[in-house]
Amino acid sequence: MFRKILIANRGEIAVRIIRAARELGIATVAVYSTADKEALHTLLADEAVCIGPAKSTDSYLNMNAVLSAAVLTEAEAIHPGFGFLSENSKFATMCEEVGVKFIGPSGSVMDLMGDKINARAQMIKANVPVIPGSDGEVFTAEEALEVAEKIGYPVMLKASAGGGGKGIRKVEKAEDLVAAFESASSEAKAAFGNGAMYIERVIYPARHIEVQILADQHGHVVHLGERDCSLQRNNQKVLEEAPSVAIGKTLRQKIGDAAVRAAQSVGYENAGTIEFLYDENKGEFYFMEMNTRVQVEHPVTEFVTGVDIVKEQIRIADGQELSFVQDDIEIRGHAIECRINAENPAFNFAPSPGKISNLHLPSGGVGLRVDSAVYPGYTIPPYYDSMIAKIIVHGDNRFDALMKMQRALYELEIDGVLTNSEFQLDLISDSQVIAGDYDTAFLMEKFLPAYQERLKKDN
Repeated sequence: MFRKILIANRGEIAVRIIRAARELGIATVAVYSTADKEALHTLLADEAVCIGPAKSTDSYLNMNAVLSAAVLTEAEAIHPGFGFLSENSKFATMCEEVGVKFIGPSGSVMDLMGDKINARAQMIKANVPVIPGSDGEVFTAEEALEVAEKIGYPVMLKASAGGGGKGIRKVEKAEDLVAAFESASSEAKAAFGNGAMYIERVIYPARHIEVQILADQHGHVVHLGERDCSLQRNNQKVLEEAPSVAIGKTLRQKIGDAAVRAAQSVGYENAGTIEFLYDENKGEFYFMEMNTRVQVEHPVTEFVTGVDIVKEQIRIADGQELSFVQDDIEIRGHAIECRINAENPAFNFAPSPGKISNLHLPSGGVGLRVDSAVYPGYTIPPYYDSMIAKIIVHGDNRFDALMKMQRALYELEIDGVLTNSEFQLDLISDSQVIAGDYDTAFLMEKFLPAYQERLKKDN
């Protein structure tokens, strides 16, 4: 087993990895920016190395600085967490070159799955259902018109190299397509240096279902069931749960098998997530993309399966075989996660950094976990993501989990900064959410307008 690993991240995920490593008897190295000198991950790790100024491009995204810290401290492996360098194939390859194990898939697999046109072609080969659309790249607006005619409007124009919502356009009718194609392609070219476009039918509203997989270096791939991540604001997940209420046993098996085929077809290694869209009316699911890293919402899967995903990531990277097979995985009870962000819901969820004067994180009771990196007196810096904690609960059934989450959110107290905890409490108490009757349109189109109306009245 590794003697020492470096965590190339910050916040709650860095703390989470340090804890897992410590339980495995592995020494840890934290890296931090000047803004994170007092951050919890730097205090908890065995060693901490400053890698640059506050701006993430100069610190957490600075590949040379991160690798130098690993070489300097003699760390044998690097865990990238999520965000920052976690899906940067160049970084994964650089680690390999200096003889430090990257805890994740290889750079070449990342490239294959990161290019959405290639990923789509790969999935068709692996017999994984994909959203109806173009067979490969669409080179001209004329070609895009032909494909759209064939698959039917509304369509989504997407950049192959896309990410962060750039190079994506929704087109409702043929007259708007040419202008949308040209603007999306030039945006993608400017942002990613690659203007390649493809086209898909819009599946909306739908359920956003993702399947967690683990794959070792010996060719074993196991899925750990699905998560429902349909409650999103501006394509950002707000609340996640496992298992999905929209999926029965037969479909769970089908979608799980498709995820395993997807991972096998690219020779995947380590933890990954295959994202699908599920059209409830048609009972069909379609591959959307693959995330080649651990996800924010991994704890809900840990709760319902009893598998520690981060420890498994480290063991896999160490060359060990998975200690379980598919038949060992049993989904027990129900888990929900709420993301607590330092943001102001009344002001269009604007980030709200500042100093935490008083803090009480919910605790106690069976089936409650809080992953966080904040403490009383801690100042949340304005430079990074606004997520400050994740509350995760596990109950015997969904209603039990919902009640537990309500209890936990009631208990949560954070003074000094504004958070979305009240918003989360209102969401979890909504009759449609309680009934499990929601899709990707629900939060933005139904819940938020009514919520904002109430805020106006109250103020």
